[in-house]
Amino acid sequence: MTAVATVGNKRRDAGDIVGFAPSQKFIDNLQRVVVDLIELQLQGKQAHWNVVGTNFRDLHLQLDELVDFAREGSDTVAERMRALWAVPDGRTDTVAATTSLPAFPPHEQNTAEVVDMITTSIQAAVDTMRSVHDAIDAEDPTTADILHAQIEGLEKLAWLIKSENRKV
Repeated sequence: MTAVATVGNKRRDAGDIVGFAPSQKFIDNLQRVVVDLIELQLQGKQAHWNVVGTNFRDLHLQLDELVDFAREGSDTVAERMRALWAVPDGRTDTVAATTSLPAFPPHEQNTAEVVDMITTSIQAAVDTMRSVHDAIDAEDPTTADILHAQIEGLEKLAWLIKSENRKV
């Protein structure tokens, strides 16, 4: 037996379907997230190359995990922007000019200093995501779900890294 469409269900005309069109504020908010994730990736690698001291190897490996997570996150958010026909800007001059993360030093740092600096940078990136979350969620809960995953993952990494310095 074939199901019959109920009254009220009918095919729509193709011309009536427009799709989601994000606001400029929505796009600007996602751009802020992309920039901070790119900067976090770069800072994580800078720390990875120049960390020295106690528990070097463990922290060195944790920093690689952070770099991978931030790189994948920036790619996910940038590709979400492209799926919505927005153009992400991940050029180094844009990242340097617009990131909200504190500057990271260019020289060797001991493990305790790196733990403190990199977890501060992680928290800054998460703060950016939290500050734009509600506006993004109001326009597109699907994109907000991407932010949820990024926040959850970064907060977990911050906890794991910060535990290197924790005293009981």
